[in-house]
Amino acid sequence: MSIADARLYDPGRIWFVEDGVFTVHYVWIVLMGLIAGGCGGLLGIGGSIVIIPGLVLLRGGQGQHLYQAVAMIVNFFIVAPAVWRHRRAAAIQGWVTRWTIPSAVVGAVGGVCLSEIPIFHGSGQGYLQIGFAAFLLYVLAYNLRRLRPGRSLATKIERPVRASRLSIVGLVGLPAGVMSGLLGIGGGLYTVPAQQVWLGIRLQNAIANSAATILASSVVGAVVKNAALGRHGFALSESLLLAAILIPSAALGSWITSAGVHRWPVRAIRVAFTILLIYSAGRMALTGWQQVNPPVAVSE
Repeated sequence: MSIADARLYDPGRIWFVEDGVFTVHYVWIVLMGLIAGGCGGLLGIGGSIVIIPGLVLLRGGQGQHLYQAVAMIVNFFIVAPAVWRHRRAAAIQGWVTRWTIPSAVVGAVGGVCLSEIPIFHGSGQGYLQIGFAAFLLYVLAYNLRRLRPGRSLATKIERPVRASRLSIVGLVGLPAGVMSGLLGIGGGLYTVPAQQVWLGIRLQNAIANSAATILASSVVGAVVKNAALGRHGFALSESLLLAAILIPSAALGSWITSAGVHRWPVRAIRVAFTILLIYSAGRMALTGWQQVNPPVAVSE
């Protein structure tokens, strides 16, 4: 952000100060929600991978904890329409979710607690942004693998296996919850391939189980994360206001894409999503690095 931009913007508040910029800011946030919800409904994930980088680009890198709190709230409203559809299709496997849900909830609380340790306060929130960028690179690698003909996990691993409770908790639910609480993500882009690889569950059921797990863990994670916002100089009202603006368009986007996922050219959408990941990962990593290693002023 340039010096001129800095004069127009208070990083600790929601809106730009200058008259007329409010409307532009509002429109971008609504559009961000629509894109996040669309990706969530299409890919069986939360919307954090769009919302958090989007807010960083729009508002600057000083509000990472606020952005994570907002994303955790919105994630619930993104996956809720998908869960309703999955339940109607009888795609959610109770023998999996009865263990992933409680373990993910415990992991989410633990992840939020990790994000509140002193190293992640102030400029240290740059480490969270770098960690989030690393997660986006993982998602990018996963999507590039899915784009390669004949190399998709969805077609290679479809055997129904009733894995042990320890595997479900230790390899799927708990890690997903910790990632969710620490980075503010839904966790679907981990739980879906993890269920395929470690449990041998086919793609459709893995997406359904993931959505049901995110629905529960996002509620608990959002409550704990938002309760801690005061430590970072933000009011709960700021998080709730941003979430309230994002939720309608995010829910709409999720509803539309979850209904049309089998009719639309998913490969083309995945290509566009991959381009978005490359840009978002680069900007998040750069923003985090600049916070952790601020430029040193040279005295004359």
